[in-house]
Amino acid sequence: MTSADMALPPQDERTLPAVVLRDVDRRPLEQALADMQALVEHHGHVIVVCSQAAPITVQRRLYTLRSLMETDRIALFQPDLPPLGLAVLARQLRQLASCDISPGVLASAGRLLVHYIHAGALLNSVARLDRVPVGLKSHAKSWVPGSQFGVLAHPEPQLVRITPEATLPGPEFGTWMLVAKGQLPSDWVTGTLAPSWKVQGLRETPLPAESPGWWGTGKLIEFCSYLPDLSVLYQLVTSVRRTRCHWCGIDVIGDRCVFCSATPPVHDQPRQNPHENQTPVG
Repeated sequence: MTSADMALPPQDERTLPAVVLRDVDRRPLEQALADMQALVEHHGHVIVVCSQAAPITVQRRLYTLRSLMETDRIALFQPDLPPLGLAVLARQLRQLASCDISPGVLASAGRLLVHYIHAGALLNSVARLDRVPVGLKSHAKSWVPGSQFGVLAHPEPQLVRITPEATLPGPEFGTWMLVAKGQLPSDWVTGTLAPSWKVQGLRETPLPAESPGWWGTGKLIEFCSYLPDLSVLYQLVTSVRRTRCHWCGIDVIGDRCVFCSATPPVHDQPRQNPHENQTPVG
């Protein structure tokens, strides 16, 4: 992780601790490079989970480090999730890291598990929200004092103005919900949304520092529903077909290697003889 507040507390006793790359863009390049080399030498492979809302200097530094090390053992993972959803996904990977899963499959698992995460927020305004499609009508309503909006950023963008009957489409499977309260007094998330989603458990956590920037306002309550059970996560990941990267030889899920970024080679289809399969004339 690139920030400490994205490293959520363990979900269970098997959840491995997160390594936080503190001030990776502010420290001298030589020091950051030495720290990354030490991580690779100690663990063999490193999966870096970084928010798309992280400063561009952080993102550039991460790619610089991987390039300088000339290694295929560092995976940079930046899914299109709000900060709280990303923190939840990173914790799920930490849960799975305690199992007998190879580094390539573990790193690939993030692209699979992201489909089971519902992430959104309750906002007092959508005037500065540019990561979720917002219509002009909603923008106009956002200037009305007291207006609040429920926004689902993932898996499918949705936006509703909060009324007594308002809700958002939720998961069709059992989940827990994590809630991070910002500067917005409201019980809509815990009192209305969570019951409508039939969540099996609810926990609260501090709001990530990157959340106000991602959502365009500090007056928000961020929420995320997820699969908490390690056995369910393990079954999902291990039931997917694995392939071997033709370039670095590591096992992965999907058609793109998360470590070397190689894709399967495209083989030309054998040409058909123009004289084959023709009806003889005679």
